[in-house]
Amino acid sequence: MNETPQTSGNQKPKSSSTPQSSKHNLQRSFHKPQQRTLSKQVKHTPGTYNKNASNPNKTSRGSYQYGSNKGGRRPSAQAQTKTTDTSLTKKKKTLSIPPPAPGVIRIIPLGGVEEIGKNMTAIEIGNDIIVIDAGMQFKTEDTPGIDYIIPNTTYLEERKDKIRGMFVTHGHLDHIGGIPLVMSRIGNPPLYSRNLSILLMKKRQEEFVHLPPLNVKVVEKDSVVTVGDMRIRFFGVTHTVPDSMGIIVETPYGSIVTPGDYKLDQIDGKVSESEEKEYAFFDKEKVLLLLTDSTNIENEGYSVPEVKVHEGLEKLIKQGTGRIIIAAFASHITRLVKIVSIAEGLGKKIVLDGRSLKTNMEVCEEAGLFKPKKGTIIPVEDIDNYPPNKVIVLMTGAQGEEFASLNRAANKTHKKFTLRAGDTVILSASIVPGNEISVQHLKDNLSRHGVKIISYRTSEETIHATGHGNQEDIKWLHRKTHPKFFIPIHGWHSMLVKHKEIAMSLGMSEENIVVPDNGSIIEITDEGTKIGVRKEKAPSNPMMVDGFSVGDEQEVVIRDRQMLAQDGMFVLIATIDSLTGKLRKSPDIISRGFIYLKENQELLHQVRLIIKKTIEDNTRGMNPINFDIIKTNLGDNISKFLFQNTAKRPLVIPVLLSV
Repeated sequence: MNETPQTSGNQKPKSSSTPQSSKHNLQRSFHKPQQRTLSKQVKHTPGTYNKNASNPNKTSRGSYQYGSNKGGRRPSAQAQTKTTDTSLTKKKKTLSIPPPAPGVIRIIPLGGVEEIGKNMTAIEIGNDIIVIDAGMQFKTEDTPGIDYIIPNTTYLEERKDKIRGMFVTHGHLDHIGGIPLVMSRIGNPPLYSRNLSILLMKKRQEEFVHLPPLNVKVVEKDSVVTVGDMRIRFFGVTHTVPDSMGIIVETPYGSIVTPGDYKLDQIDGKVSESEEKEYAFFDKEKVLLLLTDSTNIENEGYSVPEVKVHEGLEKLIKQGTGRIIIAAFASHITRLVKIVSIAEGLGKKIVLDGRSLKTNMEVCEEAGLFKPKKGTIIPVEDIDNYPPNKVIVLMTGAQGEEFASLNRAANKTHKKFTLRAGDTVILSASIVPGNEISVQHLKDNLSRHGVKIISYRTSEETIHATGHGNQEDIKWLHRKTHPKFFIPIHGWHSMLVKHKEIAMSLGMSEENIVVPDNGSIIEITDEGTKIGVRKEKAPSNPMMVDGFSVGDEQEVVIRDRQMLAQDGMFVLIATIDSLTGKLRKSPDIISRGFIYLKENQELLHQVRLIIKKTIEDNTRGMNPINFDIIKTNLGDNISKFLFQNTAKRPLVIPVLLSV
């Protein structure tokens, strides 16, 4: 329901105010939930109650603001601080995990093994810890209002004095998106990665001016670094972003290997000479443990080589008679650079439109990976100065994102670019699961402009390819590295299980494979002969980034947002005589997203009667008046009544004014 807030009664509540969060709060382990005050006259802020003053055995109905769907009331502000702060509860959990014994190798996937995204893995040997990647995951329908999600860093925060370095495999957000916040929480250790990845991370860091600068160390695929007592090597891998690399951690019992995200540089199953050369050292390498990507484990065969995409796009560009608009992921840098090269060869101009796309291309140019000829890139304002068949527009928005440039053009809200009949729109990206409806709406709106739409599903040419290896790419890597132990990572649990099955089909023993959860503490013991999982787990609840706030799951906040989205809210404003405990006037009622007040007068009449009875019954003989008890009982009673009469559970917020 989209109606504006309605007030029943004569008195309107004063506008709400939210305390301003300090930017420095990002560096704290967790944040205290912010209290919202509806009126400065309210003596007791809604959402707090004295748990000692009310019956501790009484449970709420679950729809009252301070209740939960599982029963029980929402804790007070003081109680909330205790449950979301790491200083007490989290430290006890972490301190109960002993350090690895001498000779034991500990591996802890802290993210990326129960989802796609927020990849992060810690490796701990003796007094040294290294961390591999610190990605982010975009918000889901289960986390309304959240900006994004990062891995839980509690285990690392408690042991930050042992962290010797952060190693990043490549520059995609699911591997670098959490870097600014994670690094500030774990002591800002040295950060190692290749040049382009470093530049992308530094660019992202500019958005967090209140955080300390990164302590970056550029390495190359043939570099060797020693951090603490750990020796680390690198190797190059093929992915959709340049400068992607795998990591090798040397141990007394063999190497721990992770390639990050990768696919093979191959044509029809024949791996290129350069790729064979890159992996040749594994023929003699003693690999103790392989941790590798499971994203495309359900796809049979080899992945489509990117060169096929380049050929398909070039053919379509040559065939085009009007303007060509290509929408692609801004992270597919290799493809974007190739399109610019194709345009130059055909004497066409390129327009870059979309903030993330422009940023990535600027960073590539700074890294020396992208050197367009002078005059190739033109501003969008100059597009009409050239014949239509001489213009290619690279845009963001292939997923139908609301504010992306292509979607704005389709909706006629783009201020500098207008679609025309005769244009060709190429959607050079697969549809991310969950975005199907958004992409369909995008196509519908594009069609209204009379443009020709080419998607990866309808095109006769190859215009998109994944950056992750399919089953045959993955099998090739297993055979090449011939590991003793294996931990599948980067995927949903079912994907990890499928990866385990494939590893077993290649001859690996089941007892040598561990399918982890986020926070699993995996140890290689007995001089590298056994692998197992400890009964303890590292804290793994996802960390929500919500504006300037970073905290644990914030179940109360998320639950309230879900309730608001589903059933709306119902605000009760009652003025009580502090001497007599009687109502001074008829209560005011505000409904938002719940019911239309003018059409539910009888329901409102019953609500007012319940408010009057609840307040007067509770204040009878009470001196002084305990507003906490009254609000709790009022919220419970109204929630029960509303559910019985509407089958809805709005967020009920009682506000009591004392005069």
